[in-house]
Amino acid sequence: MNSPPLSTKEVKLWGGRFEESVSDAVEKFTESISFDKALYKQDIMGSKAHASMLAKQGLMSDSDRDTIIKGLEEIERQIEAGQFIWRTDREDVHMNIEAALTDLVGEPAKKLHTARSRNDQVATDFRLWCRDAIDTIISHIKNLQIALIELALQNEGLIVPGYTHLQRAQPVLLQHLLLAYVEQLERDAGRLLDCRERVNFCPLGACALAGTGLPIDRFMTSDALGFTAPMKNSIDAVSDRDFVLELLSANSITAVHLSRLGEEWVLWASEEFGFLTPSDKVSTGSSIMPQKKNPDPMELVRGKSARVIGDLVSLLVLCKGLPHAYNRDLQEDKEPVFDSVKAIVGMLEVSADFAQNVSFNRERIKKALPAGHLDATTLADYLGIPFRTSHDIVGRSVALCVSRNCEIQDLSLDELNSLHPVFDKDVYEYLGVENSIKKFRSYGSTGSECVAAQLDYWINKFGINKER
Repeated sequence: MNSPPLSTKEVKLWGGRFEESVSDAVEKFTESISFDKALYKQDIMGSKAHASMLAKQGLMSDSDRDTIIKGLEEIERQIEAGQFIWRTDREDVHMNIEAALTDLVGEPAKKLHTARSRNDQVATDFRLWCRDAIDTIISHIKNLQIALIELALQNEGLIVPGYTHLQRAQPVLLQHLLLAYVEQLERDAGRLLDCRERVNFCPLGACALAGTGLPIDRFMTSDALGFTAPMKNSIDAVSDRDFVLELLSANSITAVHLSRLGEEWVLWASEEFGFLTPSDKVSTGSSIMPQKKNPDPMELVRGKSARVIGDLVSLLVLCKGLPHAYNRDLQEDKEPVFDSVKAIVGMLEVSADFAQNVSFNRERIKKALPAGHLDATTLADYLGIPFRTSHDIVGRSVALCVSRNCEIQDLSLDELNSLHPVFDKDVYEYLGVENSIKKFRSYGSTGSECVAAQLDYWINKFGINKER
């Protein structure tokens, strides 16, 4: 709920040294409650841990601690029931909750901010939120990986053209191509896990920037909140936003991978390719052209990658000129992060849905395979002579085919020998995409046995039932 109009302004919790209230323009410009209320759960978590630590250290009574925790739990209930009134004159999520707690329980609430500043409070809340966000994103990455693996299982043995420079290059198994995206996503998950390790250090107790002379136990609050340890330097604790930049960087790389998948599938769904058909569940139409069936979800995946990358750039520019320690500029770090996480989760979710609702047009792909001399490199390997020489010979073979509008396997042995006597009758065992695929054997290659091994690895890793 939003705040009703106020006839008189409430005195700020920090208002002791001020004789005048802030102007309406300043209040409107500086508020952050419109977006940082998303941190309410983490803020309440941090406050409960802080209150417990203060009581243990003799800085508040057990009775006050229990009153505060009970009050915080009531505020959380009100928020989740949509009954809590968020007030812009209370600026942010921290002041809204603290002021509401004071209204609810009275004097004990005034002790909660002992040995704590909003500087370390927001840094703690934000780290907790990012930690949760990372776990959510990783879960969605896994879901997409499984969807791609299952799609690969449905298309065993399907050969497609492999491209370099968007020109036909060599034949590859579709399973191999799909697993390439699974590999990229695995690195994306790994980057997020690495980021999570660095996120998971606790700023709470660093106060404004210099720490405190009170006998607090930062290790206790750190443990209570599931952090690895307290941050070692109080100035760094309140001013660091590396963890945000790292999360946005990881999201941006993931977004680029998803955009490339989107681009490939949008191309393949076109009439020019015709390799892929999305179901009606993941397609949209045109308001004017009745025949249209558009792969819009993957176009938007491609498009939303731009905003995820933009969120990273915004934060880099925000942080580049800030002196130590905390600066109000850092209020602007929340919205790009919220936007990036929302976008990347949506992109992963819809990509998995798309993968579960597409089919590959085997006949169309089969008809398209002969074009492009995809077996040329396999033929060059067959010759068993210095590669630059075999490259030249096969290049002349392709030129002959182009002049005759045929494929290499259509040339007779005499025609091949007219180019060079190295050819023998077993050459035809290397020609054609099916024969070409059989000859790949290097680790990680597109050979049938190699791809089967790759697929088995992922099936075992994710515990996928091959019979589904």
